[in-house]
Amino acid sequence: MTVMPSPPALPDELISHPGYARVFQPGHLTFGFIAPLESYPDSPGPTLEDHVEMAQKVDDAGFSSIWLRDVPFYDPNFGDVGQILDPLVYAGYLAAVTGRITIGTAGIVLPLRDPLIVAKQAVSIDQLLGGRFILGLATGDRPIEYPAFGIDFDTRADRFRDSLAVIRAATEQRWAMHCSLFHGQLNGALDLVPKPVGARLPTVVIGHSGQSLEWIAANTDGILSYTANPASIPQIIQRWRAACGTNGYKPYGYGTLFELERDPNFPIQPGRVLRAGRNTLIELWKRQQEEGVGHVALHFKPQRRHASEVIDELAEYVLPHFPSLSLPITKTLAETQR
Repeated sequence: MTVMPSPPALPDELISHPGYARVFQPGHLTFGFIAPLESYPDSPGPTLEDHVEMAQKVDDAGFSSIWLRDVPFYDPNFGDVGQILDPLVYAGYLAAVTGRITIGTAGIVLPLRDPLIVAKQAVSIDQLLGGRFILGLATGDRPIEYPAFGIDFDTRADRFRDSLAVIRAATEQRWAMHCSLFHGQLNGALDLVPKPVGARLPTVVIGHSGQSLEWIAANTDGILSYTANPASIPQIIQRWRAACGTNGYKPYGYGTLFELERDPNFPIQPGRVLRAGRNTLIELWKRQQEEGVGHVALHFKPQRRHASEVIDELAEYVLPHFPSLSLPITKTLAETQR
C-alpha cells in the first residue's frame, strides 16, 4: 500500500468556506452523490420521483455533497441524460429544500455557455445557498453537442481557459478590467452583482477539460476525475501532487458509477462500475483516504436496489468511518436582509 504524506492545510480563503470545506479537508475522505438520487439502469433518464425527499434524506444523513451534471440534449448514442434538469436552475431549487449539504456542478460545460451568465448564475446560487456551492466546470464528453451551439469542438480547451478567466475576473474583482479572447471586454464601467458569499467562488475541474494537471493545479481549487480502476489511484494522486507543487494542497476526488451489493463482504468486481459490499468498500475507502483521496461521488444509475435503501445502509455503516465536518452555515442573502 502506498501512503501519501500528510498534505498542508487549505488556503485561508477556503478553510472556513461552508461548501468547500464540507467536501474537502486534507487527510479526510468525504462522500457525496451525483444526481439524480435514484437508479435507472435500463433507461436513459430518471423519473425524478421523490427527488426533493431524496435530497433532504442525504442532507439529513450527513453526506457532504450533491453534484449536478450538465447534459443539454439526449444523445441516443450516449444514452444518459443525467438528472434531466439544467444544473444551475436545479441548484437554485435545491437551495430552498436543503440546509447543510454542499451543492456542486459536475460540471458545467463551459465552452458552450456565456461565462458572464454562468458567473451571474453561480454567485446567485451561492448567495441562495449561504456559501454551500462549488462551481465544477468541464468541456463535456459529447462532441455532437458543439455544432448545435455553433461552437468549434477543437477550440474547447482554449475556450475553457478563457471563460474561467472571465468568471474569476467578474466574481472576484470590483469594477473588473478584463479582455477575453472569445467573449467581450470588462472595461471597469460595470460591476457584476452579487459577489460570492465568501472571499471567492470555489472552482474545481471535472475530468481534465483538455488541460494539463499543472494548469488545473495553478488555476483552480481541485479536480474531480473518473476512475474504473481503484489500483491506479496512488499513481494518479502522485502525479497530481507533483503538479500542485508550490501551489500547496489541492484536493483530488473522483466520481464513479456505483452498485452496493446486499452481501456486506461481496468483493469488488472488475469493470467501470464500482460494485461491492459495504465492508469491502469501507476497507477500500480507508486505504484511499490514506492514499490522499479527498472525495468520492457515487452515481446510482446502475444500482438495482432502491436508492433510499442504499443511502440508509451507507449512512448507518459507512459514514461513521468518514464523518463530514460540521461547519457553521453562512447566512443566505435573504436572511441577511431580514
